[in-house]
Amino acid sequence: MSQFDEYRTFMKSQFGKWEEDIRSDQESGVPQPPMEEPYPEDAKTIGFPSVESLDLRKPDIRKCLKDRRSRRAYADIPLSKDELGYLLWSSIGVERVIPAYRRTGYATLRTVPSAGARHAFETYLAINNVDSLDPGVYRYLAMNHTLLHVAKPKKMKEKLIELALGQGFAGVAPAVFFWVCIPYRGEWRYHHEAHKVMLLDVGHICQNLYLAAESIECGTCAIAAYDQDKADAFLGLDGEDAFVVYFAPLGKMTK
Repeated sequence: MSQFDEYRTFMKSQFGKWEEDIRSDQESGVPQPPMEEPYPEDAKTIGFPSVESLDLRKPDIRKCLKDRRSRRAYADIPLSKDELGYLLWSSIGVERVIPAYRRTGYATLRTVPSAGARHAFETYLAINNVDSLDPGVYRYLAMNHTLLHVAKPKKMKEKLIELALGQGFAGVAPAVFFWVCIPYRGEWRYHHEAHKVMLLDVGHICQNLYLAAESIECGTCAIAAYDQDKADAFLGLDGEDAFVVYFAPLGKMTK
């Protein structure tokens, strides 16, 4: 028996192998969880211009695919708010809400695929250098394409480097995209098979960010090696019903 058997089994499909007495909450008639985490009704949000208004410097998808690289060095140039909005929309933006999806509730069609249209991830941002935005932590509200200010941590650069286990580029990037899993969104439908497909979903999200970044001559580098407790604490998450799975510093390419 290999020491990796448990992890290899996790990677394999178990659909169709559930025990007969195991029912998901969806099958049991439990109402679905919201497709976006709630926030105060009187909260002030920051809107973005239409993504159609941004001119792409690399509009050819073939060129973006060919040039895509993980980039850890960024020019000391701020991102524009238009560029940030485009990157957020490209990676997880909502295109349409379906009011009665398969008679179980509503669903969202987005710029990225998701198993069962569960879209179990929220995007948080650590903003260091974006025009017209104060440094701090924000959450992207994909349903209405806006930003919600969450916190203004002290010594943010140092905390970002620390939670990234010493990877210094995480602290100097103009923006850091954090993908936070809300596991019950997937568990509600797929029970114990939810966790594999949710991890697949976050890979789709990150690749969309890579390609969108290339199209405006920005660079990013995905990070999966980090301190879980420190990352969750940095964003104010409970670490159980919401936790960081993946993140990616991003900025303008150096010449």
